[in-house]
Amino acid sequence: MRSRFEGGLLGLIGLIGVNILAWAITILTLGIATPWAMCIKYRWEAKHTVIEGRRLKFIGSGGSLFLHYIKWLILTIITLGIYGFWLYIKMLQWKVENTVFAD
Repeated sequence: MRSRFEGGLLGLIGLIGVNILAWAITILTLGIATPWAMCIKYRWEAKHTVIEGRRLKFIGSGGSLFLHYIKWLILTIITLGIYGFWLYIKMLQWKVENTVFAD
């Protein structure tokens, strides 16, 4: 079995729409709804990804990610920015923890 991403040329139109929606949500809410916008993008990516014949599904929520954002912000402030070096890794960990096989 092969793994594949099914976001071809027609999928690109869908991705552009998803990105426009995510940016609009972020801009209109002055960044407060960024976690929800990111979840929309992650959901689209997972929906179009097949690993070893099994489709992925993203189950994370914007509310859950928002709570993590608050926690990460507080830790970054308390550590005078040092925790910021771990934010990208923490974000990837959260994304992977909330991605499952659809079947």
